[in-house]
Amino acid sequence: MSAFIEAASPHTMNTYGRLPIALSHGQGCRVWDVNGKAYLDALAGIAVNTLGHNHPEFAPALQDQISKIIHTCNYFHVPNAEVLAAKLVELSGMTNVFFCNSGLEANEAAIKLARKFGHDKGITNPKIVVYEKAFHGRSIATLSATANVKLQQGFGPMLEGFVRVPLNDIEALKKATVNDPDVVAVFFETIQGEGGINPMRADYLRDVRALCDQQDWLLMIDEVQCGIGRTGKWFAHQWAGIVPDVMPLAKGLGSGVPIGAVVAGPKAAHIFQPGNHGTTFGGNPLAMRAGVETIRIMEKDDLLGNAARLGAHFHDKLSAALGGQKGVKEIRGQGLMIGIEFDRPCGVLLKQAADAGLIINVTADTVVRLLPPLIMTTAEADEVLGILLPLIKAFLAEQA
Repeated sequence: MSAFIEAASPHTMNTYGRLPIALSHGQGCRVWDVNGKAYLDALAGIAVNTLGHNHPEFAPALQDQISKIIHTCNYFHVPNAEVLAAKLVELSGMTNVFFCNSGLEANEAAIKLARKFGHDKGITNPKIVVYEKAFHGRSIATLSATANVKLQQGFGPMLEGFVRVPLNDIEALKKATVNDPDVVAVFFETIQGEGGINPMRADYLRDVRALCDQQDWLLMIDEVQCGIGRTGKWFAHQWAGIVPDVMPLAKGLGSGVPIGAVVAGPKAAHIFQPGNHGTTFGGNPLAMRAGVETIRIMEKDDLLGNAARLGAHFHDKLSAALGGQKGVKEIRGQGLMIGIEFDRPCGVLLKQAADAGLIINVTADTVVRLLPPLIMTTAEADEVLGILLPLIKAFLAEQA
């Protein structure tokens, strides 16, 4: 047996509230720490590891790509970038793609697209409608679009040009923008992730699409966390039967390899011209191969269907065990993007679950968030529930 290895990082900046765990390797939906303890992964790196860990087709494909070429600058075409872009266009019903490295960068590019859209129309100070409880990233622009005041503290002043409205209230949106000629776009997550797994209703999505068409605004939908099959469709807004003008993607698209993308429809696809925007690493051969292989495997193995089926299984079991129980406010989400909201802070469950061999997440202080790999089986889902439900019940009993 190896000696216990303390998980510590004294020379890295203290920017995360980490658990005292350092992960070593993974297989499927399981990971092991440097001391050999196994954990069932119900977080997938926060909706990133779509194909789990060490996937038997994905890992060799990356090894093959690394042996060929990892990076070229954007002075040159990258064949798999066009392959991946064409696939995203096919899946989304949109027309063109810009590749970057992360969800933050994709959202930043969307904000720039909206502003240039406005300037091209002669609007000097374009405004973007954003939402309560939203999270779009931690750059100054995306932090300004984000609604979490705690995250903004110490980094002001925030950028101007954002109009904030509540979720699922079309009249509030109309009231906030009435007679304002500077509004150019509406920007939101179909299902808010960091904000606590808060879904936009399908009828509301359709109403916003219609309002954007009426007002000549860009409809910009952040699918960074809820996209790439997590809800049982390629993109969560597709449940409402709409198509946005701008769609930032990231996280699960590369199944662990850093990748971001902005998919645009006809209204926004040609706003950027050479010199307007760019990136050093975005669209590099390794990331593009990761995206191509992720989607190929997802299609071959019907991981969208699995997300829908397993999500319903989770929801049914959670509702049966916790529905109506004092202290549980709501169980919500779709597919394998699930939130369990309590009437009190529940951060203690994070370490308790890890101690019991389960990786979960707590967001918005009171919401347990489940975002497992899309390859998870029903047996593994039941294993997650077998660990999590007793912890929740004990937590509620202690806090009563």
